[in-house]
Amino acid sequence: MKDGKIPDPNNTHPIAGYHKEIYVKPTVRNPNMIVGDFTYIADADFESHVTHHYEWNGDKLIIGKFCQIAAGVEFVMNGANHQMNAVSTFPFYTLEGWDMEPPQAADLPLKGDTVIGNDVWIGQNAVILPGVQIGDGAIIGASSVVGSDVEPYTIVAGNPAKPLRKRFDDVLIALLLRFRWWEKSIEESTI
Repeated sequence: MKDGKIPDPNNTHPIAGYHKEIYVKPTVRNPNMIVGDFTYIADADFESHVTHHYEWNGDKLIIGKFCQIAAGVEFVMNGANHQMNAVSTFPFYTLEGWDMEPPQAADLPLKGDTVIGNDVWIGQNAVILPGVQIGDGAIIGASSVVGSDVEPYTIVAGNPAKPLRKRFDDVLIALLLRFRWWEKSIEESTI
């Protein structure tokens, strides 16, 4: 343990005296956001990076352990999607004064939960779109727009984000996925 201190995933500020980088899990209040131990963001307020996350959609943002989220990252949730099979995409039903019933869930382009694996590095100003699944160990390049799933241990970048390469060969990736180091105890991971 560094300086005799044991890492604590419930300590909001993992760097003494520095408040612009936080462990996310102890700060989350929304029950539809699930974040693993030691995941951090380079900001003082994680939930402001999750947009269009409306209670009535019921979608979840699930982020694994040991993820690194840079400044300016945005998680766009399903509430950003508008009905596309009607005369207009304008959401009259959400705005005051319009006498319209909301569309049925089947008429909205809902993409499901957004799931980020463990040990994922998301670069500065990246945008993660609704329903995306990002595998363990992936790297998302700065300013990328991720609209489709990312395989484990794959580096993606661009708008739209495209695979650049795998971090390791297939044999090592399989071993890492089987080993699941992020589930080991603090004592095991510091030996």
